[in-house]
Amino acid sequence: MFTLSKSSAINFITGITSASIIVGAATMFVVISAFSGLKEFSLSFTNNFDPDLKVTSIVGKTITMTPEQEQALKKMPGIAYYSRIIEERVLFSYDGKQQVTYLKGIDSNYIYVNPIKEKVAGQWVVPNSNQVVMGFGTSDKLSIQLYNFEIPLEVFIPKPGKGQIDDPDKAFTKASLRPTGFYSINEDYDSKYVFADLDLVQHLMEFQPNTISGLEIKLKPNISEDSVMSELQKLFGPKTDVKTRAQLNDALYRMLNTEFIAVYLILTLIIIMTLFTLIGAIIMMILDKKSNLKTLASLGAEIRELRRIFLLQGTLLTLTGCFIGLFIGIMLVILQLKFQMFMITDNLAYPVAFSIQNIFIVLATIMILGFIASKIASSRISKKLLE
Repeated sequence: MFTLSKSSAINFITGITSASIIVGAATMFVVISAFSGLKEFSLSFTNNFDPDLKVTSIVGKTITMTPEQEQALKKMPGIAYYSRIIEERVLFSYDGKQQVTYLKGIDSNYIYVNPIKEKVAGQWVVPNSNQVVMGFGTSDKLSIQLYNFEIPLEVFIPKPGKGQIDDPDKAFTKASLRPTGFYSINEDYDSKYVFADLDLVQHLMEFQPNTISGLEIKLKPNISEDSVMSELQKLFGPKTDVKTRAQLNDALYRMLNTEFIAVYLILTLIIIMTLFTLIGAIIMMILDKKSNLKTLASLGAEIRELRRIFLLQGTLLTLTGCFIGLFIGIMLVILQLKFQMFMITDNLAYPVAFSIQNIFIVLATIMILGFIASKIASSRISKKLLE
């Protein structure tokens, strides 16, 4: 491992091999940690906007919630808060400009289920009022100014019913709303919802007090999602669907997981190319020690025993380089977390995440590939070579 060879070329190749493994391990850990940080940063937006669990109807758009179900929901272990909601795609009109988006009726518990109130500039929705809170994307498209009540914000909600519509004016319920706050999360979410009081939305949509679109639920810490989901499914029946935050954003999660796999495979390919130097170094060592191998063979050493020597040497070389590289990578990630050396903007540091899982991923990948490379190189020893 550490004894220098008489051949400077072999020492040089071995040094390059060690440096390559060190740099490869450090690079792999830093890149995976940076991607994990970006993943957490992307998912932080959904944490501010989507609940832990959401109950919706499979048949139709609404759920009729009985007093017995509500009492059972309050007693259900594992649930910290729940909020009744109504969601409907409607038309908003302001000063000649129009925008179609979702009107979301929420009750007073909503701010405990989702911490969106922290992202609001202005005033949050006051119960029993016509106040609304919308995203900056919607307000920008409609050119709405906060607390400017001279121009009304009008909402047009389709009336329930069947058959032909003779008078278009009777097809919609019209109401005037007052914007009192804007929220900002990201470009997609900022144009998604306009929040209003639940009672107001129920009145505009001609719903009964116990008719809602769904429930959004916040779980207590360290509670199993599966157990609560099964209880909710039993409580509300087969005509409802219970989804987790990951299921609500399955496209985002699939995209992030696919990107992680792609990044991992690219890094693995780079490591494989790096380990070609390990194969070359071991073969050079075998040729350099050819006379010693002949002596050992004459003393009775078998071919598999001679191969095991270089397999062990290559594995130890890989293990040493991997540990040194991981140490360097861990230090770089910790320094970024503490001192924010690399910035995306003046106020936003490049996100990284330190994870034990990432350490094991790098260690397992390099050790497996290093063992295979050492196995390939050590198989160069044969009776023909010794003869």
